[in-house]
Amino acid sequence: MRSQPINKVVITTAVAAAALLLTACGPSQPQSQGTPEPASSSSTPSDSSSAPATSQSPSTPASTPPSSSSASASAGPALCKAGNLTLTSDSTGGGAAGSVYSQLILTNAGTEPCLLRGFPGVSLSADANGAPIGAPARQDGSSPVAAVLLAPGQAGAAEMRYTQAGNYPDCMVTPAAGYRVYPPEETASLFLAEPRDACANEEIELLTIGAFHTR
Repeated sequence: MRSQPINKVVITTAVAAAALLLTACGPSQPQSQGTPEPASSSSTPSDSSSAPATSQSPSTPASTPPSSSSASASAGPALCKAGNLTLTSDSTGGGAAGSVYSQLILTNAGTEPCLLRGFPGVSLSADANGAPIGAPARQDGSSPVAAVLLAPGQAGAAEMRYTQAGNYPDCMVTPAAGYRVYPPEETASLFLAEPRDACANEEIELLTIGAFHTR
């Protein structure tokens, strides 16, 4: 009969141990649920740390502009300007059928090479600053156009034909003191003193000019 109290103690001890085991296992579940949160927060700075790598890519040396010295070297000699040229003529070509043939000669009086390319502008004029009298020189389409490089002291020539004003009965004859000559692509002119009879009628073309060539 004394064994019954012993069984009660054993049962009580077993129940207490089971309760203690359940209490110990209970907090473990919240810990397992909280572990993914640090992992997701650590992925955010990894994306921001990769951003500076892409921002450095535009710094490439390929976009470096060429130096001014290399650009000027590739440009080559400049076009001849009136201020660095002298103007003369050569009328040894003679004349025929009421026309006079001559050469307009431009000489490089500067210290640097320059280019003559194309046709000069030519008009008869009362003086070096006078307005053109009549029609300007008509360009000779059969004359080949070429770039003529003039070293200092060298000259280029253009063939010119002057038709006598007396060949045209309806010519309004006006005295001219000579020719105003514009180098190709130039706005300043030179004057060649050679008195001629001009026609004030602009529909009458007394002058024909060719392109510059080497002389």
